[in-house]
Amino acid sequence: MNHERKNHMADAAVFGGRLLLAVLFLGGALQKAVDPAPAMGLLVDRSLPVVLIWPALAFNGAVGLALVLGWQVRAVALVAALYCAVTSLFHFLPDDPWQMSIFVKNWAIAGGLLVLGAHGGGRWVLQRRRATLGSQTDET
Repeated sequence: MNHERKNHMADAAVFGGRLLLAVLFLGGALQKAVDPAPAMGLLVDRSLPVVLIWPALAFNGAVGLALVLGWQVRAVALVAALYCAVTSLFHFLPDDPWQMSIFVKNWAIAGGLLVLGAHGGGRWVLQRRRATLGSQTDET
């Protein structure tokens, strides 16, 4: 397989991964907008104010859009990984297998986001800048 084809396949894989992660965050935003009661219940169960649902909705939507567009992918992915780690604690209910599966999935998603944060969003991103030396490009 030639080098150019490998690059296109890698670009497509990174873009596909970004889209799959984005769907999760955009779906979370939509879910909170359409039926906020379950998420509000998790907040109440942790003695947190239910008004936190709205910044969470906005954060989910912003992360999802940033991942789709490829805007500031490294920074967005790292912040989103931290968000997934923190929000996983809402689902740490050892007596509830369903909640424990969500807990583990949040950590797996955080892992994927850490990889994206470390390696960047690939070449198919909204914002790019020229490196100071040569014609090499790098994600902003």
